[in-house]
Amino acid sequence: MKITKVTVQVTSEPKQHAIRDAIQLLDRNGRCDVTVETDAGISGTSSTYFGRVASSPPLLGALVTEQLGPAIIGQDATMIRHIRDQLRTLTDYQGTAGLSTFGISAIDQALWDLLGKSLGVPVWKLLGANRTAIPTYAMVGWLELDVPQLQDVCARAMEQGFQGVKMKVGGGPLAEDLERIGAVRAVIGDGVPLMVDANQAFDLAEAIRRGRAYSDLGCRWFEEPLRAADTAAHVRLAEKLDIPIATGENRYGQEQFRDLFVGGGVGVVQPDLRRAGGLTDCYEIGLMAAGFGIPYASHGGGAHIHVLAALPNTIYVESGLLPADGSVTLTDGCYPLPTEPGLSSWSAH
Repeated sequence: MKITKVTVQVTSEPKQHAIRDAIQLLDRNGRCDVTVETDAGISGTSSTYFGRVASSPPLLGALVTEQLGPAIIGQDATMIRHIRDQLRTLTDYQGTAGLSTFGISAIDQALWDLLGKSLGVPVWKLLGANRTAIPTYAMVGWLELDVPQLQDVCARAMEQGFQGVKMKVGGGPLAEDLERIGAVRAVIGDGVPLMVDANQAFDLAEAIRRGRAYSDLGCRWFEEPLRAADTAAHVRLAEKLDIPIATGENRYGQEQFRDLFVGGGVGVVQPDLRRAGGLTDCYEIGLMAAGFGIPYASHGGGAHIHVLAALPNTIYVESGLLPADGSVTLTDGCYPLPTEPGLSSWSAH
C-alpha cells in the first residue's frame, strides 16, 4: 500500500464568540485537513485546528504540500514510525519543533486513519485497548465570561453529565480568581472535580502564591502555571505545592517530556496531538509517563481519544459542552469510543 498523493484543504474564519484565557484571545476557527492517498484506493485524513492567526492554516498547508508530502510519495503507508522519523530528519535543519511538528503530526494522524480503514477497525483497537469509555470533564470556564455567565455554563456542563469542569485563571488579581472559583463551586457542588488553568501566565513566585490558594479551595489540579519550556521552575514549583501540576500541551517531542518526568515537575501530563508529534508520539509519551507513575489527561479531544483508550494511566479526556442537538451523550460521565474504522471521533472544538 504505497502513498501516491498528499492533499490539503484549508479553512479559516472568525469565531462567532471569541474566547479568552490569561494570555491570549482565541478569535478564529482555522483548520488544515490533510489527506494521504494510496495505490490501494484507501485514504486517510487528519484535521489540525488553529484558534487564532488567519495565516496559520495556509502556512501549514504550504509546508505539507511543498515539503512534507512530496517526501513520502512512494513510501509504504503502514510504516508510520519510519515516516515520522524520516520527516523529522528532513526538517531538522529548519527546526522541527513548531510548525514542522504540526505538519508531521497531521501526516501521522492521517496515516493512522488510513491504517485503521484498511483493516476495518478503529485505531484504538490497533493500539491495544485498555478501556471502552473515557471519563471526561468540560473546559468551559473562559475568562471573557462574567460570573453569572460562568456559573451558567458550568451548571449546563453538570446537566450534561460531565465528571468535572475546568476554568481559566490568571487574567486578573488573585482575589478575582478566588471569587470566580467560589462562584463555580457554588453551582457544581463540593464533590465535583474543579481544575484551574493559567495558560503559562505566572512566574515561579506568583505560581507558588496562587497555587497554595487554589489548593486551599480544593482544586483538582493547577494547569500550565509557568512557561512550558522552563523544566527547572516546574520541578521547584512541584516541590512547593501539594496541588498537582498539570502541563504538557506546549511541549514538543518526547525529549521535552522525558526531562520533565525525570525531574518530577509534573503531576498530570497533558500532551497536545499537534505539538507532541501526533498520535504516535502521544501514545509513546503516555507509556513513558506510565513508567513514572504519572497520570495522563489529554489536551483537547478528537483523535486523542484513541490514545486515551489504549493507555493504562488515562484519567480524563477534555471536552467543550456537548452539541445542543443531542447527537452526543455521556454514559456515567464517560465518552463511548468510536466504532467506525480509522480515527472517526468527536471534536473538542
